[in-house]
Amino acid sequence: MQSIEDKVKSRIYGYGRGKVFTPKLFLDLGSREAVGVALLRLTKAGFIRSLARGLYDYPKTHPNIGLLLPSADTIAEAIADNAKLRLQPSGAYAANLLGLSEQVPLKVIFLTDGSSKNIKVGNQEIILKKTTPKNMKTAGTLSGLVIQALRYLGKEHTNEEVIDKLRKRLIAQDKVQLLKDVHLAPAWIASIIKKIADV
Repeated sequence: MQSIEDKVKSRIYGYGRGKVFTPKLFLDLGSREAVGVALLRLTKAGFIRSLARGLYDYPKTHPNIGLLLPSADTIAEAIADNAKLRLQPSGAYAANLLGLSEQVPLKVIFLTDGSSKNIKVGNQEIILKKTTPKNMKTAGTLSGLVIQALRYLGKEHTNEEVIDKLRKRLIAQDKVQLLKDVHLAPAWIASIIKKIADV
């Protein structure tokens, strides 16, 4: 008979390096307490790493740097899966994902329909910020990313260069979707979306 620890280890192997997870992923294998003990032992053995309370990863390694930290997206995805939340990248992070800013922020903000919380992993802080149902209607979509990125840049910094970058980056299908979601954006962003979609 395989021990719970062996079963947990085997499942982690199956996901491969870079996987971020919470104990909830293994609760079908045993009690919460037994899973907790298994994860503690695997952490002490150096097989997995504890990132924050109740959050672990099977770390990727780099030949020169050593252990790598997971991306903000991977961490956020594990948190969302665990609590059944929806997330929407926001602020400087949304602008960075669209190539409108080269700066990778140390504070990565995700809007959520769940509770607000802060998670510190290494020198990066992941902030989940509870928002309105309207803001979450485009969660996880390109429209949501564009709206949040433009909101972060602000009206005065959304110039022709920004519009041109988005126009070139988005394919025809993306522009059609943007126009479908235009009613969910503030008025000034809606007018920018129409320019991006060449309307």
